[in-house]
Parts: sequence; C-alpha cells; structure tokens
Amino acid sequence: MEVRIALLDLYNGQANEGMRCLRAIVNEWAEKNNFQLVLNEYDVRRKIQLPGLSYQIYISSGGPGSPLTTNEAWEKAYFNWLHTVETYNLNRDILPAKHVFLICHSFQLACRHYELATVCKRHSEAFGVFPVHPTEAGKNDKLLEELADPFYAMDSRLYQVISPDAEKMKNMGAAVLAIEKERPHVPYERALMAIRFSPYCVGTQFHPEADAEGMSRYLLRSDKKKKIIETYGQEKWQSMVTQLDDPDKIRWTYDHLLSVFLDQAIANHL
Repeated sequence: MEVRIALLDLYNGQANEGMRCLRAIVNEWAEKNNFQLVLNEYDVRRKIQLPGLSYQIYISSGGPGSPLTTNEAWEKAYFNWLHTVETYNLNRDILPAKHVFLICHSFQLACRHYELATVCKRHSEAFGVFPVHPTEAGKNDKLLEELADPFYAMDSRLYQVISPDAEKMKNMGAAVLAIEKERPHVPYERALMAIRFSPYCVGTQFHPEADAEGMSRYLLRSDKKKKIIETYGQEKWQSMVTQLDDPDKIRWTYDHLLSVFLDQAIANHL
C-alpha cells in the first residue's frame, strides 16, 4: 500500500535535529508496516512551500523565533493550509480523513490561529527533559495510551500556551491532553503540553520526535554545553545527559507517540 506523508519544515533554514528525527520515525514506521512510502518535505518559512491535499498524513515541525503575529506571507499561507485541510475533513463525506500532527512552534501557531488559549513568552527558557502529565482527556485518548503519568519529553521553548478558553475549546471540539509538571515553588500557570484540536488534528508543545542520539550530540557540542552550564549549572547539564540513556524517558516517548499517531492516521485507509 502506498502511504503519502508531507513534512512541513518550519525551521527557517536553522540547523536542527528535528527534521532528521521525523524522517527516521516515518521511514522506520513505513518499513515496519511494509508500506510504500512517498515522503515529501516543504520549506514553509523560507520558500512559502505548502502541500496540497494529495497526502494522507501531515507532520508540521518545530522551529525558531516567536509564534506571535508576524503578518509574514508564509504565516498567512500556513494558516490557509490549515484551513484547507480542516475544510476537507469537514466536507469529505465517505472519503478517509487527512491527519495532521503539529509540533512546538506549529502547535503554538495553531493555538493562536484558533484563539484557543493565550500564547505568550515564558518567564525563562525551558530546555531539557521534563515530566509531562496527561489530563483526564489525555488518559482516555488513544494517542497517549502507551505513555505513563508522568511521561517524559524533550522541551525547548521561549514561548508557551496557557489559559485555555473553555468555551472556544468546547465549540471546536478540542481537548487539552497534557500539561507541564507542577511547580509549587513558582507562581506560574502550568502550560498546555498537548491539545487534540479535532479527531484528525493533534499537537504537542514538546518534541516527541527527539531521540537520544540527536540530543546527546546537541548537549555534547562545546558551545551548547558551555551555554547550558552557564545558564542552568553543571548539575543540570549532567542530569540531561544521564536521562538520555533512560529507556523510560525520551526513548519511550520517541518509540510510542508519533508511531501511534501514524497508526491511527492510516487505519481508515486500510
């Protein structure tokens, strides 16, 4: 069976591990299931490239910079793409739905676009492996069924999504699936870490594609190591490195989240 997947690259040309990880996950999943994979990438921010409706699955990456209003041409085109896929799914009759997964920057953009919550700058940057807690909705969502409470994920962000609008969430049929760890020592609201926007569109604030190999390479770079130690201390850096080898942390999330999404997305096409 042929499976067509589009990867939307929002990294704006910045060096990253995210796209490599997404390619690896998708290729491993297709090989495991004996699918004939058609995988195409779209440079959204630099070239204003957006996919059409010829794909069954879309994965939109993280990326640098502010997710707040820019009015740039790529952003308008991106929101138009979201609307196009949403409209297709609402009017598809008996045709299989098209499934979308939004990561980090893409997740923040969608929350802003649909006005489901407040997107704002954090008090300080979040970077590292952190516990994430499923909500009741999350515990009952098949996407997270293989993850513990808490599960662990790679988080890297200067911005956050907080204060969900309950009425707009209800009207859209959206649900918060996960929130960040509790921090009783600070007076800040817990950020939203995953939202199901619809039966066919879901997003995470964290990076489910992050793997130990890429993170280790990142943390061991002399410039990154120096910056992390200067910002967070030697103990924090060492903790990050140690957690990469824990099979119950980001290794488990890497193996059991996006692959579940892909299984669900293709199920109606079989």
